[in-house]
Amino acid sequence: MTEIDTVSSNLRPDYDRVIQDIADYVLDYRITSDEAFDTARNCLMDTLGCGLLALRFPECTKLLGPIVDGTAVPNGARVPGTDFRLDPVKAAWDIGCCVRWLDYNDTWLAAEWGHPSDNLGAILAVTDYLSQKRVAHGEKPFTMRQVLDAMIRAHEIQGVMALLNSFNRVGLDHVLLVRVASTAVATMLKGGNREQVMAALSQAWVDGSALRTYRHAPNTGSRKSWAAGDATSRGVRLADITMRGEMGIPGALTARQWGFYDVLFSKTVVDQQLKPEAERQFRFPQSYGSYVMENILFKLSFPAEFHAQTACEAAVILHPHVKDRVDEIDRIIITTHESAIRIISKSGPLANPADRDHCLQYMTAVPLLFGDLQAEHYEDSFHHAHPEIDHLRDKMEVVEELGYSADYLDPAKRSIANALQVLFTDGTATEKVEVEYPVGHRRRREEGVPLLEEKFRANLATCFPPERCAEIFALCKDPKALETTPVNVFMDLFVI
Repeated sequence: MTEIDTVSSNLRPDYDRVIQDIADYVLDYRITSDEAFDTARNCLMDTLGCGLLALRFPECTKLLGPIVDGTAVPNGARVPGTDFRLDPVKAAWDIGCCVRWLDYNDTWLAAEWGHPSDNLGAILAVTDYLSQKRVAHGEKPFTMRQVLDAMIRAHEIQGVMALLNSFNRVGLDHVLLVRVASTAVATMLKGGNREQVMAALSQAWVDGSALRTYRHAPNTGSRKSWAAGDATSRGVRLADITMRGEMGIPGALTARQWGFYDVLFSKTVVDQQLKPEAERQFRFPQSYGSYVMENILFKLSFPAEFHAQTACEAAVILHPHVKDRVDEIDRIIITTHESAIRIISKSGPLANPADRDHCLQYMTAVPLLFGDLQAEHYEDSFHHAHPEIDHLRDKMEVVEELGYSADYLDPAKRSIANALQVLFTDGTATEKVEVEYPVGHRRRREEGVPLLEEKFRANLATCFPPERCAEIFALCKDPKALETTPVNVFMDLFVI
């Protein structure tokens, strides 16, 4: 019996082209889009505000702080809204955990989904720590312009990779792309050269991926709220060990039998239209630029999984027509797109807040009944006090509209449409309310930015006195002043 020969030669390959392209982009591409920088500034406000709001929830705050109590870190990175000074790896974890906890930060929807502002954990932790260290040595700190630049790059890496490559269809979680993007920008911010950025990225791919188990019934749980923090933190750690001299793995993706493609990306459902030999590689419809930040989706009205945002808007519109006739409701028809059905449509008991904020029917029932949807509405105390929510869920029918599914994937539209209609026992019905683009969509920026600013002000007020809120808001509203502010000075404003 002979051994199977899995390697024809031991010649070390060049780095995989996917890795090279990311490295070249993060190091060499010059971002010139004013729209991208302006959107990044709004994204910074929104992301920080989401993190501050999460500090009201003990299930989040119990996970924060140093791993060893009392640890003192010289020039430690700060976690907004707290007095922590942590090593950059744990600071990235904490910032990322807060940002994602309430499912309220930005969203990217394509073949894969995700929340590119999750990468802010790595970006702020690294630049705050290094800025303080530089100042201590009489050197210039990072500026907030560099933070915005890094945000655009991280958004672009995560978002372009998601355009045609569906990790969820092979059971992998999108936080993999957070780790990859955070690794790239963290290594760049640490001064890594092309070889070092590629080496760090190869480590990110070799790490593999978390399973999506914790996002789906019947196992949905709170890990989905800290998984992105874990991923952005891992990016900082991989950047760190690479800058200490750790070698890379050039064929991390393409190595036969042992690489990412063969081990984790070979399931036939990746794309039914692809031939088998084409399934084991990523596809890219465009090169990296600033497209993702310019088209990012903001959650401005509801802390809800984004596929349900337009359903929530429709429910708020119908609330006045339903609130006094709840007992007369016969059926509720939700017309939606395929991704929403696959990811968040569920019946039966909902075990915890994370289960509820990933349930299309729950997120629609609450605003139908109460005219709004807030983070507190997912808590056990609220759910148990209002059994009528589950009564409405039991009357819901979820159907796919093929046109919605097509427009969801159309690069020229990127819609996230839902429609809602309530039918009563006497044979009457409400109008069918259709919302194609949520208020956080690029097509509704003029309407959305004032709401984003209002959301930021409200979230600031959960942590800081009025004078500090006004100071932070005024700085963030002034692009020139913000961009020239040293990162360590900016972070000073967020210390409790």
